[in-house]
Amino acid sequence: MEHVIKGRVGHGKALGRTLGFPTANVMSGFAYSEALAGVWAGWAEATGKKWPCIVNVGRHPTFPEGPATVEAHLIGFEGDLYGEEITLRLTAFLRGQLRFASGEALAEQLRRDTENALAILNKEESDVRTL
Repeated sequence: MEHVIKGRVGHGKALGRTLGFPTANVMSGFAYSEALAGVWAGWAEATGKKWPCIVNVGRHPTFPEGPATVEAHLIGFEGDLYGEEITLRLTAFLRGQLRFASGEALAEQLRRDTENALAILNKEESDVRTL
């Protein structure tokens, strides 16, 4: 099942950027649900293009201060999305939220999440083309 979240990109704490995974913090009327909490593979529509992405929905167990958020790392995107409208299509659940011993351990997991997401999303794209 696909979940769609739409909103405007706002400023966050820049934690993802310091780990090498800059994120678009989506400010929306999205009703947070524990059922969606975790890391997802999906597609982001922004700047007139479609980007593969990993999306964290929920809190940040490794850096626990603050409310639940929706943050997307657009794989291969370079630039500034602040103030832009973005649509996220969450297509595959990758994992639940975990607490890591360090930012470095979290960054390593994000690298694995990115690899897993690309494998899933590339298969989705090839399945659609073969229909």
